[in-house]
Amino acid sequence: MPELSTIYDYMRANASLLGARILQEYPALHQFDDPVSPRIEGLLRKPFPAQTIAIMGIAKRWRQARTDMVIAECGTGKTLISLGAIHVHSEGKPSTSLAMVPPHLVEKWAREAFLTLPGVRIFVIDDLRNGGDENKSHGVNEVRLRQGRAVREGFRTTLSELRLRKESSSSRKRWLSLCGRPSLFIVGRERAKLGYFWRHAYRVPRSGPYMGCVVNSDTGEPVIVDESRLTLAEFEKVKISETIESRGDKSCRPVHSPLWQADADKIHRMAPIEFIGRYMPGWFDYTICDEIHQLAGDTAQGNALGTLASCTDRIVGLTGTLLGGYADDLFNTLFRLEAGRMKEHGYEWGTTGRSSFTQDYGVLETITKVEPTDNRCSKAKTTSMVRRKPGASPLLFGEFLMQLCAFVFLEDISAELPPYEENYLSVPMDPLMMAAYRELEDSIRKALKEHRGNRSVLSTMLNTLLLYPDHPYGLGTLYGKEFDQEVKRNVSFVIAETRDLPEDQLYSKERRLIEEIKKELGEGRRCQVFAVYTQKHDVTARLHRILSNEGIRTAVLRASVDTSKREAWYARQIKEGVQVVISHPKLVETGLDLLDFPTIIFYESGYSLHTLRQASRRSWRIGQRRPVRVKFLCYEGTVQTACLRLMGKKLLVALTMEGKFAGEGLQNIDEDDDMLSAMARELVERNGIGETADAVWKSLNAEHQKLFPATSRSDGDVSLLEAPAVLPGVQPDPAALVEEAIARDSVLIFGQRPGSLSGRRSRAKPTIPEQATLFG
Repeated sequence: MPELSTIYDYMRANASLLGARILQEYPALHQFDDPVSPRIEGLLRKPFPAQTIAIMGIAKRWRQARTDMVIAECGTGKTLISLGAIHVHSEGKPSTSLAMVPPHLVEKWAREAFLTLPGVRIFVIDDLRNGGDENKSHGVNEVRLRQGRAVREGFRTTLSELRLRKESSSSRKRWLSLCGRPSLFIVGRERAKLGYFWRHAYRVPRSGPYMGCVVNSDTGEPVIVDESRLTLAEFEKVKISETIESRGDKSCRPVHSPLWQADADKIHRMAPIEFIGRYMPGWFDYTICDEIHQLAGDTAQGNALGTLASCTDRIVGLTGTLLGGYADDLFNTLFRLEAGRMKEHGYEWGTTGRSSFTQDYGVLETITKVEPTDNRCSKAKTTSMVRRKPGASPLLFGEFLMQLCAFVFLEDISAELPPYEENYLSVPMDPLMMAAYRELEDSIRKALKEHRGNRSVLSTMLNTLLLYPDHPYGLGTLYGKEFDQEVKRNVSFVIAETRDLPEDQLYSKERRLIEEIKKELGEGRRCQVFAVYTQKHDVTARLHRILSNEGIRTAVLRASVDTSKREAWYARQIKEGVQVVISHPKLVETGLDLLDFPTIIFYESGYSLHTLRQASRRSWRIGQRRPVRVKFLCYEGTVQTACLRLMGKKLLVALTMEGKFAGEGLQNIDEDDDMLSAMARELVERNGIGETADAVWKSLNAEHQKLFPATSRSDGDVSLLEAPAVLPGVQPDPAALVEEAIARDSVLIFGQRPGSLSGRRSRAKPTIPEQATLFG
């Protein structure tokens, strides 16, 4: 027996047995050498091999269960995968499908469906209402492809009409007699949950024992809340309801009694998804929920996801960002898709169930504070606080995700994509700004020490120190709030006075931005610039003015541009010769393909990991033929640097949890509590948190280069990736896979139980993508 001193020694010594056992015990539902359905050949767009495997995996999953999810990075073709799975699973029978998508992607989804599914008819659900503006579309409208655009023409109807069976035995058979082909209904999620207006409903008696009191119309008695009667002043902009458990002196079955009703004086409408859930259960065969991570909250849109999961036959959710860093990000989504499975594990809907879920699969930190007392006769005061930290247990993937999800990563189709490069650009401050910034920083540091734990100071600190270098004027006096024990209310206090710098002067970061943009434009590359401060202190307006003065044709995308018209807005700007577009990253976070902007510059990054990951990949998508460059600008030695460094660390952690990177992200998974507190601590103590931001982003870029190595081959003026050919039907050598994983400090994850939907691997070389990854 060889000497085994570490787990790595054990794995090396038993690599062959471990690899064979993994492949035997945890096979993927569909492996890369399994036969595929002949219906895939009937798709109008031929999917890539990795997409084909995902399509087959979903179709096989639907034969076993109703629900499914596709976790695929931006640009991997989630739309094609979901539509292809419906095409395969339907086996040529006429089917009805419903897609709930972000509002700005409705026309894009219609266009891609026409280019993917043969013989499909597409309908857009605009609303469900009476009356309305005659110049706008209402009801359910068919769309057709005209010169590359989806236009509303053809059959028109309403949801209330579709639910009627009339002379047919059922409304569904009636629809099949009208259509007779596969049909796809698309609804924007904003309109999907747009219901009726409501008003409070109660009575105020003019005589009798309850004269002048608020009473419930169903009981004629006052509403008791916390042992006191509900008053008119307590009816605000929230719905109030009561559960009736007795009638007079007799008990009765609990009855829900709302103290609100539809407002007949306003628009008569109903949420389309609520209507489908109530009156059209089973009418749709398939449902697609795009960007499902945005439906995870306790909101009307999130409830719409639960409604669709309960009233349609098969459902698939699509997302490019599985986690925001915390295990309980998935709680609501899992409960809405697989409530039975969650209940089997002992969880219940609500705060209690979420807490239990976090305890089982998340990372919790308990902080105990012991405060000494002033005398020896009393014990020290001890307080404990529990809070969540970034991280998720591998058991979460084994118990829930591996059976539910198909994972597709960009490296699986990397041969079809150009090189991707991220650069971190740190710019030193001008002396004048440096002096003003340090003065402001010292004032805020003093306020932090005087008002420890005050969240208003922390919030002001974060926003001001991120904004001031990019907008060093007009901020005025900074105020905080704290509770005054004497007056028993919050009072304001001065945190700092900001010094106004010349507004017409160009500062070092702006000069560097101009330099980078001119260099990119010199290569014929349009630029997309992101900035997060767009309201009172508008950085985008300043950048627009600065770039326009340099002779650069610039446009600013505002939130006022309707979400459904942003794609057309970009097309119009390109036609007019615009070279640079400036916007908030959240405005283009999902769905938009910025193929004409191969260079993306984050002038300001913000601190939302979801937004940064989505926005940074807007150009690197299928169809991009030019190398993509993403650049992050920040001032050296400022909170902007700390923000980027912490974003880089949390990005490493998120990628690690998705099974892509190992090592550094994993080591830092239990680092600082949250970004706000971490930056406050660094500001107070003046201690660096880990290595510099430059090192973090270089390590991220190094990981990208390992996964997507650029070769010397050229195609005209465009460098492309060269992926070595993989011999079909070759059985992978388990020992070689495990040996390679150990040598590269990687982890191979093949699945968590027999019949699992998808296998995944971390940091495997592009030379063996199908061998190391068992998709579907």
